[in-house]
Amino acid sequence: MIPLILLAVLAFCVLVQLYYALFYFLPLSRYKDPEPDTHRPVSVIVAAHNEQDNLFELLPMLLDQQYPEYEIILVNDRSDDDTEFYVYELERQFPNFRVVTIKKTPEYLNPKKYALALGIRAAKYEHMLFTDADCRPCSERWIEKMQSGYAAGADLVIGYSPYKKLGGFLNHLIRYETLLTAIQYLSHANKGHAYMGVGRNLSYTKSCFFRNKGFASHIKTTGGDDDLFVRDAVNNSKASIVISKEGQTVSIPKKTFREWLVQKRRHMAAGRQYNAADKGRIGTFISSNILFYTLVIILLVLNSHLTILAALVGIRYLAVFPIYVSVARRLDEGVSLPLLPLLDIAYFFSYLLLGVSVVLNKRIRWK
Repeated sequence: MIPLILLAVLAFCVLVQLYYALFYFLPLSRYKDPEPDTHRPVSVIVAAHNEQDNLFELLPMLLDQQYPEYEIILVNDRSDDDTEFYVYELERQFPNFRVVTIKKTPEYLNPKKYALALGIRAAKYEHMLFTDADCRPCSERWIEKMQSGYAAGADLVIGYSPYKKLGGFLNHLIRYETLLTAIQYLSHANKGHAYMGVGRNLSYTKSCFFRNKGFASHIKTTGGDDDLFVRDAVNNSKASIVISKEGQTVSIPKKTFREWLVQKRRHMAAGRQYNAADKGRIGTFISSNILFYTLVIILLVLNSHLTILAALVGIRYLAVFPIYVSVARRLDEGVSLPLLPLLDIAYFFSYLLLGVSVVLNKRIRWK
């Protein structure tokens, strides 16, 4: 009797995943970015803390963007390396490059949000585009492609930022986790349920920022300058997405499991403050996958109804994985097909372990 109940629950999990795959994810695989309607002046804002080596690579790429009118604002946030000398030399050479320097952050404020807020206040243009110092635009048309999102009447544009392909299983897992997370937030935004974006590739207007009181609702929270801001902004602002390769930025991934786990714990800690409806949608998808794999393991141990079990697993893999791959291709993201089942299992169980870790240890720090 118990195995049959477990099979029924497993079948329900498969149906839930099919719903998400067909209703949310499949339309994303067919999504096309809006065509640019005009070239709006843009302020590109980067906050950097001791990022001299990264800025040596990033800033020339930003200065080489093929866009008629834009400025770059570099917020030098308490750096004690040679960032100051490098950026001030660029400021002297390029009229569209400006530096905002922070010597000390008020104790009651989150450092990164304080740095971004000062950069936003210094921006002279209404439309702003954000990335991080360890990111690289994937093309010289990055600004143009991200600004095409405003053609749909939005005042917040959510982009995609994958991680660089390197060797090793950890890199495969990081890139798969980034892909699957992006599939979720991009597809929900495409359906009018935006709940997060990534600060590595995000754009919004000054009006949107000040209308939503900036980062005020989560100013003391570590992280959330991207996802929690989107959470607040969508209450009275329209969000759109840009997913083409030319509109992406690529980031340098963590090299060790420890560094990656610290990063993911920080991201998940901000997720506790999502709206109930968003938590419900995300949680249902994640929980159905975790429960799916848990039940598969239990039924294998029980050695019960293996034919039905194989059929349910086959249906799930043959229906869901091709859609994942289709979206990955649309994002120009490579997926290792032989590793896909293993990466999927590792993703959902690491999500479970990270969630438990965040609940048990709430001390999350920012550099």
